[in-house]
Amino acid sequence: MRYAVERRAQFTSALASGYPGISLAIDPGAAHAMREYFAFHMRRHFDARRIVRMLCRYSMVTLAPEELRPAQWICHQDPPGEDPSLSRLASVLYLFHDEALGGTSFYEATRSFEETARVIADASAMTPAQFTGRYGIRASYLCDDNAYFRRVATVPARWNRGVFYSGALLHSGQITAPERLTADPATGRLTVNFFFNCRRNLSTGDARVL
Repeated sequence: MRYAVERRAQFTSALASGYPGISLAIDPGAAHAMREYFAFHMRRHFDARRIVRMLCRYSMVTLAPEELRPAQWICHQDPPGEDPSLSRLASVLYLFHDEALGGTSFYEATRSFEETARVIADASAMTPAQFTGRYGIRASYLCDDNAYFRRVATVPARWNRGVFYSGALLHSGQITAPERLTADPATGRLTVNFFFNCRRNLSTGDARVL
């Protein structure tokens, strides 16, 4: 946390990645420690035989609901990128004491695969007015059920708690008090986000949260 606080002026917008806030590259020592922890303690619980690539960053949710894009009004997945033969696992480490800033929730689709895929595609392609007009979803952080997604689990935020999950799971930050968000890493919703692209196991794994 000290590393992020001392470099608060170096955080930059993460909107290009779809994240509703700002981010900062993590220090190499912390990145190495997490890679080792994942490889020795967590990898065996997932469809992950070998780490091919790891991405990591400090992140802070900062946008007000009215600033969000439609794709940020719904839950999302973390696909492995250009190589679909890889699995992607993710982890969020909470580095804030104000638990009201919110943890992470997981969802399941309530419509068919085709309908769900269309909602997700339209969220990225449509203007806010178009998306609201078609689906009745308005600008807000997703915190509960809607007509297309059902919340099935929530991991509350706790200081220094980490949650590991398959990127195939639909998920979203549980931002129920957006008025408390700030861009100050000393008081805001500071997390470390890790993404692990891995070779799959020889047998098909399942999606889970730990």
